[in-house]
Amino acid sequence: MNLLTTPFNTAHDTAPFSSIQQSDFLPAFEDAITETRNEIDQLVANSKPADFENTIAALAYSGMKLDRISNIFFNLHSAETNDELDKIAQEIAPKLSKLSNDITLNKDLFERIKTVYSKKEQFNLSVEQLTLLEKNYKDFVRNGALLPEDKKQQLRDIDAELSVLKLKYGEHVLADSNAYQMHLLDPVELAGLPEGAIEAAHELAKEQEKEGWLITLDYPSYIPFMTYAENRARREELAIAAGKKAFQTNDNNNEELVLRIVNLRHQRANLLGYPTHAHFVLEERMAKDPETVKTFLNDLLEKGKPAAENEFAELSAFAKEIDGIAQLEKWDSAYYSEKLKQLKFNLDDEKLKPYFKLENVLQGAFDIANRLFDINFKEVGTIDKYHPDVQTFEVRDNLGGLVAIFYADFFPRKGKRNGAWMTSFKPQYIQDGNNERPHVSIVCNFTKPTATKPSLLTFNEVTTLFHEFGHALHGMLANTTYPTLSGTSVYWDFVELPSQVMENWCYEEEALALFAKHYETGASLPMEYVEKIKESAAFLEGLATVRQLSFGLLDMGWHGQDPSAIKSVKTFELEQFANTNIYPDIADNAMSPSFSHIFNGGYSSGYYSYKWAEVLDADAFEYFKENGIFNKEVAKKFKDNILSKGGTMHPMELYKAFRGKEPSVEPLLRRAGLID
Repeated sequence: MNLLTTPFNTAHDTAPFSSIQQSDFLPAFEDAITETRNEIDQLVANSKPADFENTIAALAYSGMKLDRISNIFFNLHSAETNDELDKIAQEIAPKLSKLSNDITLNKDLFERIKTVYSKKEQFNLSVEQLTLLEKNYKDFVRNGALLPEDKKQQLRDIDAELSVLKLKYGEHVLADSNAYQMHLLDPVELAGLPEGAIEAAHELAKEQEKEGWLITLDYPSYIPFMTYAENRARREELAIAAGKKAFQTNDNNNEELVLRIVNLRHQRANLLGYPTHAHFVLEERMAKDPETVKTFLNDLLEKGKPAAENEFAELSAFAKEIDGIAQLEKWDSAYYSEKLKQLKFNLDDEKLKPYFKLENVLQGAFDIANRLFDINFKEVGTIDKYHPDVQTFEVRDNLGGLVAIFYADFFPRKGKRNGAWMTSFKPQYIQDGNNERPHVSIVCNFTKPTATKPSLLTFNEVTTLFHEFGHALHGMLANTTYPTLSGTSVYWDFVELPSQVMENWCYEEEALALFAKHYETGASLPMEYVEKIKESAAFLEGLATVRQLSFGLLDMGWHGQDPSAIKSVKTFELEQFANTNIYPDIADNAMSPSFSHIFNGGYSSGYYSYKWAEVLDADAFEYFKENGIFNKEVAKKFKDNILSKGGTMHPMELYKAFRGKEPSVEPLLRRAGLID
């Protein structure tokens, strides 16, 4: 019996990870694909006239088994992969792409949708139903329903190839990340490194039965070394290794894949009647079109670049004064930034870390969610997990009703990609009177506990945890009827609002008092540190802003024009970075071959979303600040109009229902110190 194709019979219908065999996945996918096809065939064969329930709602609830299997498989493929899962992913991706095409290019199905769409005024639809209908109709049109048969085949071929290329791209990045290690045998080379980072490097070496210390490209290893290691040559070596991921002469090189992906995306857009991939994507975003995005990014660049250049000059002068550095390089950035921050604010991340024990920070996020949204988290041992490091929680409301299941996976390992993300194993939806509650997960790469120390977070990691937890709240508090509109199923330039707004609580004394306590003494974070955290919030914000804008502009460069004439990834990048480059270029490095957000994730033509959502989050948090950061009325508005509503309305309408007005850019510029 294949567990994946039968009811799970587990606590809260959670995935039975420890009982699933890798060999179960392919037959389970085949079974679920067949079932989905049958559901679509039945929908199309319905002899009754097309209406909302028998066509649009039926389509929304089709393929639920396949979605469940896909969620389990692809989340494991990101957080706990191996060669076998990689092979399965390569085999199944084109089959899923074919199914998707078979549905969106099904002429008879589209005719039923079109019939309902043309008579929508007759059906007395709710706002959510109308949104679902319009989304379905647009999705079919935007994905080829109106194309002639020969063009439909071209679309199928492109989608099938893209599905495989994106997977290969991600596997190459992970392989190059895992392949690099800096093996240190001389303790002199560890000068400047915090004790915890040295201990972690030694334990990693011990795990591999090696002498000395190992430094890797995993963030908990990489970031402390780049921030504190006095050995400039070793910092250079590590920085270049990080920048060479999938951009070196080996089997993992992604340059050809990048060029192929952007050209296929452009061809696809043209086939569907759009000038570029960016035009196609942005039609269904708040920003609407590439011109709006470019104007938005360049306006911020105009405000941020003078500050960035002043900050770079200050940092360069500081490095020259204390160490005689003639030219500040990228591998000097974190090191001298930290030293200057310590000098200016007497604030050292290493002094802060003892107050940010991972378990306390997580509990702090839970406590803040409880104060704002009346939900409670309880760790339980009855829920199966895919790795011993994973923690599992029941989330309940104040009356004891189940809100969600929450998984937390915090530490790096070989089969896990770098970075941090939120995902779900099961969405929220309402069917047959049952409100199915979501199973949500956050995945991070924080420093593991050692023999002598718990996992202690940098302040940046604290904000990362709150960021992903904000996404998780968006999933957990969802309360919509249809799974395709639930939780984070919103416009991509709106999805970062709940995550980014949560970061703001990390800077507030009232919130820090809940969780920032010394892991040995239990003493609260001293007030002077709280003040310094707030004072330093805009430290080097000009450089950070320009860096973020450069990524958004690179994304628009790849996707906002015809890329067919581009022959060299590196040359193209240099052109795109011409207006944003502050540091000298590193010839051996390129960003695009490992820019997973846009080539393997969902952010192509959407990387600007982070900055766009910062405008929303700064404006939203200003509303909280005006009324109190734990104000129940404002929190209820945020929960009712943003977190619970998913994609049931246009995001600007949701935002205005919460805030009472459209967002203003001024709060962001003030917060970043770019205006008074």
